[in-house]
Amino acid sequence: MLKTNKDKIVEMLLPCKPGPPRVGPGWKVDHLGKPFLLPGIGGITLNVQVGDPAFGLAGDHIEPGVSCTANADKPNDFPNNSLQILSCVGNEARIVSGEAKGKTGTVIGHHGGSEHIIVDFARKIKAVMSYDDNILVRAMGQGLELMDYPDIKLFNLSPDLLEKMKVVVGKKGVLQVPVTTMVPAPCMGSGVGRAHVGAGDYDVMTSDPGTVKKYGLDRMRFGDIVALMDHDNSFGRAYVKGAVSIGIVVHSDCRLAGHGPGISTLMTCPKKGLEPVLDPGANIADLFGIGTRIESGG
Repeated sequence: MLKTNKDKIVEMLLPCKPGPPRVGPGWKVDHLGKPFLLPGIGGITLNVQVGDPAFGLAGDHIEPGVSCTANADKPNDFPNNSLQILSCVGNEARIVSGEAKGKTGTVIGHHGGSEHIIVDFARKIKAVMSYDDNILVRAMGQGLELMDYPDIKLFNLSPDLLEKMKVVVGKKGVLQVPVTTMVPAPCMGSGVGRAHVGAGDYDVMTSDPGTVKKYGLDRMRFGDIVALMDHDNSFGRAYVKGAVSIGIVVHSDCRLAGHGPGISTLMTCPKKGLEPVLDPGANIADLFGIGTRIESGG
């Protein structure tokens, strides 16, 4: 078992509510110059959830599950900025008002721009939710460290998820991390250069069909744990040869130039400390038994 500072991590309750869908007026234009008018970010998304394909939807930047905010009017201000930074993937979210009171879900990541955290709830729970429902996130994870691997930094990662990710020590002390997909560095687009990675995401560009097919990018699902090759997220999102960052897919494929499925950072190392290993089951739906795993009876 990996040695961590789990016993020193601070646990807090953070308030939020479902954030209404955000659709701007007029047409948008995709990377091929074609206009489109489609559902986008935000909302209680009834028929999309973690474990579903992140490609093929009649939508753009779709956030699966329930998009949550603590300040819909000022998404970059208090208290929403606290919600964004302190909520971690794998944290429990409990509904504390309304018809669905007492039901729980799981945080699966953050989406920059909309400044939402995305929470997976079962479809039958979403069907009775409203935008007035109060939700408390049991936030725990920022500050988590691997005590024997100081070069590997953890962000947005709950201790519960880390323990379920089946990370093992490989040859020469390198940590082997199961992932569904290895994304080549040139594919990383919108969000590159952001100064910190304690919130938000950045996108895998999917505008080149040959690259998408070669690396199987169109097989990614919401909640997939993926490797971003030659990318270091230690102090922002940057290209560094030999670095590896591990993240989770939080929103759907996109039609805009420079965009695609969004990835929230979980782990990063600027040198050869992380070794991704392909595993089709490396998805939070499978690891936690949520999302499509509930609906399928798995």
